[in-house]
Amino acid sequence: MFFFKLFIFLSFVSSSFSHETLLPRPLIIQYPEGIETQIHEFDEELKLQCTSWRFSAEANNLSPWKMIPEECLGYIKDYMTGRGYKMDLERVSNEAGVYAQSLELSGDGKDVWIFDIDETLLSNLPYYVEHGYGLEIFDPIEFDKWIQRGMAPAIEPSLQLYEKVLDLGFKVFLLTGRSEQHRSITIENLIKAGFRSWDKLILRDGEHQGKLATVFKSEKRSEMVEEGYRILGNSGDQWSDLLGAATSSRSFKLPNPMYYIP
Repeated sequence: MFFFKLFIFLSFVSSSFSHETLLPRPLIIQYPEGIETQIHEFDEELKLQCTSWRFSAEANNLSPWKMIPEECLGYIKDYMTGRGYKMDLERVSNEAGVYAQSLELSGDGKDVWIFDIDETLLSNLPYYVEHGYGLEIFDPIEFDKWIQRGMAPAIEPSLQLYEKVLDLGFKVFLLTGRSEQHRSITIENLIKAGFRSWDKLILRDGEHQGKLATVFKSEKRSEMVEEGYRILGNSGDQWSDLLGAATSSRSFKLPNPMYYIP
């Protein structure tokens, strides 16, 4: 009986394999010749387009703009989290340091270097990692929540420049678009990140709320000049940190392709 059942089973299996309708052939997809080359060329073209966009943004040729191009999200992420962003920060700070060291200060306490805070001294990259690296429209409420946490890390090359200009004898003024209501947490965050001994921390008060950053910072620099200060250096990640009235003898633009502030 066993051998009879085995014979029947083998006969069934043989019959099944002889009919392609029961066990169809596997699907074989044939890609066009050179598809890998075409994909590589497309990736390279996209990278070039996004590099060109970033250059234009940094050179202030795109102003104003509200968010990064959607197709460049991966590129901006790779730039901000990779060696490129760090190398650019180091180059800017090194050049600023060489310039600062070349100056002969007056010794009267009136030689000033201005620093912006966000994306200049403190990095908000942890926030932007969670908000699309600039792909999302800026949300001031969410950003204020991040500021209140007081957890922004130092931008290390800027910290090195900051310490150098202090050691050289500059007065250091911090000029930021942050609101006056954030003074305490900003001081706490700066100290935690390693910054010390600034002479002035200037934030927006009620009178300056709603003003463009270029106007607000121009007015504050003009006040410094009227008080007899000489603005010899200015570091910021936005053109609105650097342009306008009472500009410094030399300004240094840090990279920031994630957002634009007029």
